[in-house]
Amino acid sequence: MNGATTSGELRAHNRVRLLRAVHDCGATRTRSQLTRELKLARGTASVLVAGLAEDALLHEEPAPGPARGRPTQVPGPHPRGPVALAADIREDAWELAACELGGRVTVLGVRPHDGTPQDALGPLGEAVAGHARRLGPRLIGVGVALAGPIRHGGLVDIGHLGWRSVDVPALLGLADAEPPLAVGNDTALAALAEARRGRLRGVRVGVHLHVDFDLGGVLVLDGRAVPGASGTGAEFGHMPLGGSTRRCPCGAAGCWAMDVGANALLRHVGLAYGGGRGRAQAERVLATSEEAVTANATALGRGIAALVNAHDPEVVILSGHGVELRERAAGALMAACGPGLMAIRRDHPPRIEASALGWRGSLLGAMESVFDAFLTTEGLELWRKNHPDQARDTPDRQSVMHSTLAGESAP
Repeated sequence: MNGATTSGELRAHNRVRLLRAVHDCGATRTRSQLTRELKLARGTASVLVAGLAEDALLHEEPAPGPARGRPTQVPGPHPRGPVALAADIREDAWELAACELGGRVTVLGVRPHDGTPQDALGPLGEAVAGHARRLGPRLIGVGVALAGPIRHGGLVDIGHLGWRSVDVPALLGLADAEPPLAVGNDTALAALAEARRGRLRGVRVGVHLHVDFDLGGVLVLDGRAVPGASGTGAEFGHMPLGGSTRRCPCGAAGCWAMDVGANALLRHVGLAYGGGRGRAQAERVLATSEEAVTANATALGRGIAALVNAHDPEVVILSGHGVELRERAAGALMAACGPGLMAIRRDHPPRIEASALGWRGSLLGAMESVFDAFLTTEGLELWRKNHPDQARDTPDRQSVMHSTLAGESAP
């Protein structure tokens, strides 16, 4: 903020900073801790919290555990506060969740689909519409993660499902809807979540690799996945890094993704693969076939070496089946990675670590994409305009999970 900043602009700026801090810490820090971290005066923090409570954005509850003197308060989500809907669309099923300020998730539904755009997106759009009606003005946006490159405007291509230029907003019925829709690549969104809540937090240069039916990967700079000129930058899986010469459904030959993931595991043992089918069989192969797992891990390690040479990351994060490959075949992975590193990289190789978020990363990243748009001065002002008659906060100890949402609570 510069010297010409008005008091109103400063207050609006600090409202965003405080809400952002509550969200990023998972609504776990006390008001005193947040005040120190944000370098606010205690009186300023008190006024900000009171105003945000009046706007149904924050609600304070006593900190857990014994306390001396005046109870310590923890700012968290208001029971009538903003809610984001987030969906993770995998090749064979989707999961829909409601997410509150601070990152708490309530799973609203899980549904398998047949791999076609209509069966995957149509029922999801209906589910979103139903929950949007129930939430009303509390809904601040919808975030959707998909296992393929996303071009600007929400067009997705998923080669191994035969999707070409699928208009995601149109099939969801959300092309011109309010609140806004954010559509992103599952690996890029998983990397965003890892940067906010996992092992990429505070990392300046990192690589995130997500392994499901095939492999996706993205470079992360200062907490953000590099999007590329058209928004389709999260495609390390379609680089010729694994040594394969097979033709990939994406149209290229020798894609790394052909040798890493559930499809590669199924192919290795002679089972049918492709089309987003065979998850259960692939998981059995992953648990029982040392040869198939070793082949997967070897291809994974070889490609990681190339990415390390190119990008010099501090850490490489593995999610999805990549976690199991690292656990079950760490020796094969490192044996393939080490010789591929330049000598200067071998002296100080990056850490190769398992995701802290497991399979939930893409869903959480979809949530973060919605809150990133909301936690701005413009987003908060729009909330106030849409909620002009909010009642003052009451110490009812409710959370969004126990008020208007129903579903399975998830970390």
